[in-house]
Amino acid sequence: MKFRTMGRHIRDAFKSLSRNGWMSVAAISAVAMTLILVGSFIAILFNVNKLASDVENDVSVRVFIDLAADESNKTTLKEQLEQIPNVESLSYSTRDEELNKLIGSYGDEFNLFGGDDNPLHDVYVLNTEVPEQTGEVAKAAEGLEYVSKVEYGGTTAEKLFDTIATMRLIGLVIIGGLLLIAVFLISNTIRITIFSRSTEIEIMRLVGAKNSYIRWPFLIEGAIIGFIGALIPTAILVFGYSFLFDIGTQYLIGSNFGLLAPLPFTMYLGLGLMGIGVSLGSIGSVLSMTRFLKA
Repeated sequence: MKFRTMGRHIRDAFKSLSRNGWMSVAAISAVAMTLILVGSFIAILFNVNKLASDVENDVSVRVFIDLAADESNKTTLKEQLEQIPNVESLSYSTRDEELNKLIGSYGDEFNLFGGDDNPLHDVYVLNTEVPEQTGEVAKAAEGLEYVSKVEYGGTTAEKLFDTIATMRLIGLVIIGGLLLIAVFLISNTIRITIFSRSTEIEIMRLVGAKNSYIRWPFLIEGAIIGFIGALIPTAILVFGYSFLFDIGTQYLIGSNFGLLAPLPFTMYLGLGLMGIGVSLGSIGSVLSMTRFLKA
């Protein structure tokens, strides 16, 4: 297509938007409302995925060392634990460090158990290559000498992994469904615009205009509608996410979990919504024009 022809199509697209003011507003509103929902679910899904990853990374196998074990026994046990398949890293926490963590969590009343009265065990903390491997690693560690007990969450951890996987799947299905709804809404809204200009299109066809020539202005018009419609939800989500991030961060202070930082997440989200808006607008226009030109 020649640059001059493309320029004419762009001008025609803007003239059409201006002439069909209320129809254009309806189409832009349909895009904006749909993309607000899509953007919200995308933000929720990505943060659920982030929190899920934090939870998964926080799941570990805690191996409590028998009180009768001396330093040599502990060293031997460490070497045996490191040889267990799927163990990615290993750290050591003394019984005094474990008591300090308990005091930090539940209060100074646990100071009574300091020194020789400390009933806690030294602990090896194992992290696996994949969180779902914690059960296998725990079973392997239980059979080693000088191991008092092993904790990893058991069925609770396994249910957690299943729940996280289900939430991710549901999020993807919802986003996919919203995108299909967006195409349907935009397609039908633009189809109304096309029907309102059916006489104009018929005249173009009678004078010999090709379908591609007729289709291009509508495709560009749909892309413009999608782009403008994406600007509104982008602005709302950028400011709204920053506000909710500050609130969420206050609740998560002191934990190992966190939300995605507003930058660069909102920048990528905004660019993604604009790309989705332009794509949906173009697809909706093409679908509507194809059906009309075949009629």
